[in-house]
Amino acid sequence: MATTMSITELDDGTVRSMSVGAVFSDFGGTISSLDFHRKDDLLVTASEDDSVRLYDIANAKLIKTTIIRNMVRIEYVYNHPSSVICSTRHNLESTGEALRYLSMYDNRCLRYFKGHKERVVSLCMSPVNDSFMSGSLDHSVRIWDLRVNACQGILRLRGRPTVAYDQTRPCLCCGHGRRGY
Repeated sequence: MATTMSITELDDGTVRSMSVGAVFSDFGGTISSLDFHRKDDLLVTASEDDSVRLYDIANAKLIKTTIIRNMVRIEYVYNHPSSVICSTRHNLESTGEALRYLSMYDNRCLRYFKGHKERVVSLCMSPVNDSFMSGSLDHSVRIWDLRVNACQGILRLRGRPTVAYDQTRPCLCCGHGRRGY
């Protein structure tokens, strides 16, 4: 039996009824990526000045700022609140794009994930285990496990991929654009 969900239309009145929860004014630059933790009141941001910032959103407080060269995308590791997955702005090596599993606690790289030949443009952490997906301008989607350096699966697409996991059941989604930029 299918369950019908009631979805409120996002119109002008709905948006006007919303209020600002917190304003973080410690940074005036451009944020390239952000992600909320699913269980804890935490927000992580990646910025064009190579900073990664961790915020306590319940208390509207900056917890930590870390400098990570060339980072552009960031995704929370949900089972580990002080860890994030980062992707680089540029290819770091001839072997391809490196994703980093980073500890925000001590600014230590826990693992590198190599395999993409172009910049990673989409990241998504699984809600049920320690796996994540990455989509790259090389038109591939890769599935990774935080405990293993090697790619666990690869899907080739015809365009720029976007990846997401369903948060309510074991299902993943990949979309792609016709143009690869």
